[in-house]
Amino acid sequence: MLSILCCGRRTKEPLVNRYASRRKSVFAETYDPEADDDDDGARAIFPKTDEQRSRLCDSVKNILLFRSLDKEQMNEVLDAMFEKKVKAKDYIIKQGDDGDNFYVIESGIYKAYVGEDQKHIHTYDNSGSFGELALLYNMPRAATIQAETDGQLWAMDRQTFRRILLKSAFRKRKMYEALLDAVPMLKTLQSYERMNLADALIPKTFAKGERIIKQGDAADGMYFIEDGKVSIRIQQDAGEVEISMLEKGQYFGELALVTHRPRAASAYAVDNVKVAFLQTDCFERLLGKVLDVMLRGMKHYRYVDQSVWKMILEACREENSQVR
Repeated sequence: MLSILCCGRRTKEPLVNRYASRRKSVFAETYDPEADDDDDGARAIFPKTDEQRSRLCDSVKNILLFRSLDKEQMNEVLDAMFEKKVKAKDYIIKQGDDGDNFYVIESGIYKAYVGEDQKHIHTYDNSGSFGELALLYNMPRAATIQAETDGQLWAMDRQTFRRILLKSAFRKRKMYEALLDAVPMLKTLQSYERMNLADALIPKTFAKGERIIKQGDAADGMYFIEDGKVSIRIQQDAGEVEISMLEKGQYFGELALVTHRPRAASAYAVDNVKVAFLQTDCFERLLGKVLDVMLRGMKHYRYVDQSVWKMILEACREENSQVR
């Protein structure tokens, strides 16, 4: 079954030993997103006021599970979530139970406990989410979650969670695998490494004329172009000068990550552009094997200064000596 990854790591819920007395779950069926073609089935919609929707947006904006969703999918998530008010000492989920809902915290303090002795392993303080593992992997609840204070949660039922999250992750992986297959420098990666890379990519869109990165800024990641054209420009005395035009299947932004220096050029969307964004920590984790290919490609960049050239050449020599 498909798992959702970020930078090669699965999303987290408190983990415990998987129950010696584990009973068969009523949710033991598998979900195959590739075989699920039902996009037009009934969707859960819970009406919300503008104020409620705004609060919900604030609660989910930093949830890793939702980070790869596009705008339409995110709206479907917001529509499908319902409010759940809790009182202090209420049990939200109990270890060993079947999974019914996924929860996002808006307010309140919640404690996670595991084992027969109910060992306290984690405290959620007015933010975070829990309950995804049982839904993703068809397992009983891995921990007990109890409200320490009064609070408010947003919940999504299991069926909607699996359809939106698993199916969107599957589609994203397939789409990005096709994109990455067209990038020559990634040919040396194994299939599973490309899958991990595909799972770590974040979709972003930029309107015509919009600046994507700015010369001199600190680097936060690199970009693979899905659709559209990107103009690479450098600042000179007479103004910005275009030095390269990039298209689908090409990438940019890696120079600052490799050299650990500010952006050497700016990038602009020539038309409406879709890119797949790879964050710095994921870049370092997932693309180490192709660093030498990147370094060789950088030798052709015309806009780097002598100190950066020296750094690139030294890095290339280090890579070559390691290969030998």
